[in-house]
Amino acid sequence: MSLGGLQTFSRMIRGRRLFAAGLQCCRCRLSCHVKRHYSLLPDDVKSLRALVNPEISRIRNIGIMAHIDAGKTTTTERMLYYAGYTRALGDVDDGDTVTDFMAQERERGITIQSAAVSFDWKSHRINLIDTPGHVDFTLEVERALRVLDGAVAVFDASAGVEAQTLTVWRQAEKHHIPCVCFLNKMDKPAANLSFCIESIRKKLKANPVLLQIPVGSGKNFTGVVDLLTSRKLMWKMKSMRDDGRVFEVKALDRSDDPDLLQVVSDARTALIEQVADLDDEFAELLLTDFSENFDAIPSNKLQEAVRRVTLARKGVPVLCGSSLRNKGVQPLLDAITAYLPAPNERHHDVVRWYKDDLCALAFKVLHDKQRGPLVFLRIYSGTLKPQTALHNINRNSTERMSRLLVPFADQHVEIPSMTAGNIALTVGLKQTVTGDTIVSSKASAAAAAHRAQNDNEAGKRSRECASVILSGVEVPDPVFFCTIEPPSMSKQADLENVLNCLQREDPSLKVRLDPDSGQTILCGMGELHIEIIHDRIRREYGIETHLGPLQVAYRETVLHEASASDTLDRTVGERRHVVTVELAVRPVDITSVGGSCELAFTEELEGQLSAEMKEAVENGVHSSFLQGPLLGYPLQGVSTLIQCVTIEPGTSPAMVSACVSRCMLKALRLAGGQVLEPVMSLEVTVGEDHLSSVLGDLAQRRGTVRDIQSRHDNKVLLATVPLAEMMVRGHSNVKIAFFGGFNLQVRIIYDLRICVHVKGYSTVLRTLTSGNATFSLELDTYEAMNPQEQNTLLKRLSGLL
Repeated sequence: MSLGGLQTFSRMIRGRRLFAAGLQCCRCRLSCHVKRHYSLLPDDVKSLRALVNPEISRIRNIGIMAHIDAGKTTTTERMLYYAGYTRALGDVDDGDTVTDFMAQERERGITIQSAAVSFDWKSHRINLIDTPGHVDFTLEVERALRVLDGAVAVFDASAGVEAQTLTVWRQAEKHHIPCVCFLNKMDKPAANLSFCIESIRKKLKANPVLLQIPVGSGKNFTGVVDLLTSRKLMWKMKSMRDDGRVFEVKALDRSDDPDLLQVVSDARTALIEQVADLDDEFAELLLTDFSENFDAIPSNKLQEAVRRVTLARKGVPVLCGSSLRNKGVQPLLDAITAYLPAPNERHHDVVRWYKDDLCALAFKVLHDKQRGPLVFLRIYSGTLKPQTALHNINRNSTERMSRLLVPFADQHVEIPSMTAGNIALTVGLKQTVTGDTIVSSKASAAAAAHRAQNDNEAGKRSRECASVILSGVEVPDPVFFCTIEPPSMSKQADLENVLNCLQREDPSLKVRLDPDSGQTILCGMGELHIEIIHDRIRREYGIETHLGPLQVAYRETVLHEASASDTLDRTVGERRHVVTVELAVRPVDITSVGGSCELAFTEELEGQLSAEMKEAVENGVHSSFLQGPLLGYPLQGVSTLIQCVTIEPGTSPAMVSACVSRCMLKALRLAGGQVLEPVMSLEVTVGEDHLSSVLGDLAQRRGTVRDIQSRHDNKVLLATVPLAEMMVRGHSNVKIAFFGGFNLQVRIIYDLRICVHVKGYSTVLRTLTSGNATFSLELDTYEAMNPQEQNTLLKRLSGLL
C-alpha cells in the first residue's frame, strides 16, 4: 500500500473509535527474528494414506468461492503445496494445477466443475472444494456450499466486490455459512485495501473485520502485519523460483516505518473496538480487566472473540496476500483452522434424529469409464465402510457400496472407513443422484422418524417422516436452450445414453423432446455451459453432434379485458360429456404479481365445485398460460376469473380441462396479444478512452443508460437493454432464452480476457475496447415491445423476413 493509501486508511479507521478512554498505541517490542518453515522438503510429498483422521472438532469442510479470475485455483494450489501434498507449484496458465484437471479447464484457464481435495494442516484435516467462478456453473457452487461448513471468499484486491462475488456470497448466506475474506493480488499496482473493505461493507452488506495490514504495495508488496499479535510476516523472495515456503516473523520495533507503526496502531485499536462492539463477552473482558489499557489484551483472547464473531456471522475476518507470488497463504490456512467452524459446531436439525447411525447427503455424481458412477457424500453422522448395503430414502432403494475413496481432484485413494464430518467418494451407488439422503438401512430411517415424531407429538407422521430427509440441492432453472442432433440416426441411442449420464452428473442440464418437431432440446445455464457439454460429448464419448441456434424466450400478455364462454358436448363410447364455461381475462401489472398469472373463482362458484372439478378447471387455465395467442410463448401478467362452470353428471375432469382451455383461447384472442421481451440490466467496466464507443453502440441496441460510475481508472456503465439486441445485431444469430418466470435472476458474466468464445455482444465489445472491458448481464424485467419491433418479430418468425 502506498503512503497516501496508508494515511487514507488510517484516517478512515480512526473515526470508528467507540471507546474514548484508555487507548494507547501499540507498544514497540524488541525485534525478534523467527523463520517459519511450514512444510516438508519439496521432494518429500505426503501420501493421502497418511492423512490425519482427527476428532471431529479438528475437521474443516471449506469451499473457495470468488468471481472469475480472482485466484481461487491458484490459492488452492498453494495450500496443497505448503501442506506438503504436491511436489511443485502448479499454474493455471500452464494448465498443470491439481483441481483443474479437465481438458476444457486447462485449455481455457478457468474452473468448470468443482473439485474436492483433502489434506492436513497443523493437526487439522481440511476438506476443500474449489468452485467455479463463472455463472454458467453456479450449480457447482450451490451444491458445494450445501455440504460445507465454511467458505473462503477470494477477492481481486484491485477490483473489490465484483458481479459474481455477489452471487456466490448470496449463496453462502442462504446456507448460513461463516466466511473468511482473502484479498488476493495485493501485488497489483491498483490494489487498494480501503476500497476492498468499503466494497465488502457496502455491496455485500457484511461487517469486515480486518486482521492484517499489507506491507508495501504493488511490486513492493512483501508481507503483512498481523494485527492480533502486532507481528510482521515477511516473504523475502530472492528469485522468481522462490516458493514462499519460508518466511520471516518479526515483532514490530522502533526501526520500522513510523507511518506503518501508526497505521498498525490505529488498525489494531479499531479491531479491538469493533470486536468489542460485536461480542459481549469480549467487551466485558475489556471493561473489567483491561479498562486502563485496551492494547494489553492478550492476542489469544482477541482471536477467540474473532472466532465467536465469525461463527455467529456477525463479521467476516479479512486477510491479505498474493497467491501467485506465494505470499500470505500460510496465514490464510491458519485462519481457516482458527476461525471457521468444525462440523460439530454447525447444527443440522435432521441429523440429531439419527444419533450414531449413518446419515449422509449425495451432492455430486461423476461417471468413470472403469468404475462407473462415483458419488460424493457428505457424512453428517455415523461411519461409512465399503462393502456395505446403504439405503437411499429418496429412491426407496438399497444399494451396495463396493469401495470407499478419499477424493483428491481426479486422483483417489481407497480407505477402510470414513467418520462423521468428512467428505467421501463412493463406488457402486448406481441409482443415487444429487440431493439424495443415504442412511444405513430402512430401519435406521424409521427409527429416526420415530424419534422425530416423539419429539414433536403435535406434528403429523407424514410430515415427520419427510423431515428425516436432508434438504437436497436447489437446482436453478435453465436459461439457455438449443437443439442437438447426432451425426446420423444410428447414433441417436448413443446420444440419448450420453445425455442421461451428463444429466445425472449435472442437474442444471435439462434435456427434453420437442413434441412438434421431434428434435432434442438441450437446456443449460448459458452459452459456455452448452459449449462445454457439446465439447465433452465429442471428446469423452466420441459423438460429433450438431447444435442448432439458441433462441430468445419471449413472453406474452393481453391488452384489454375480455370475456368468453364455450360449451363442450362430446360422446366418447357410451358416455356423454357436457360442460359449459364462462370466464374473463384482464391484464395486470407485471411487477405487482411478480410476472406470474392469477386465477380466481367467483365466491358462488367456489363453493359449488368439487375439489376434483376445481382442480380440472385450474389445470385447464394453467395449461393455457403456457401458450399465448400470438406466438405460443408463455403468458405473464394475466388475471383469469372463472365466472360459471356447468357440468352435466358423468362428465370427466379431462373434458372439463379441455373446455376451459378452449374457452381461455377464445378470451385471450379477444383481449388482444402483446409480446413481452426480456430486458437486461447491463454493467460494463471499460476504460474512459473507450467509453464513448461503448455508449454509441449501446444506443443502437435500444439501450437506456442509468448511471456511469468511476472505479479506479475505469468507468462502470449501468444500463438496461433488450436481450435480443445484445446477441444478434449484425454479428451472430446466436440468441438466448429465459425460463422460469419473472422472479428468476440470472447473471451472465463474461470475462473477455478468458472466455473469448462468447459470441454476439462480447465480440463487439472486445472489438470496440481492444479486449480491455468486461460486462455482466442480469435479467431485470419483461417489457412490452413497441408495435414496430413486434411486427418485425412476427414477420421474421412467420418466415416473411
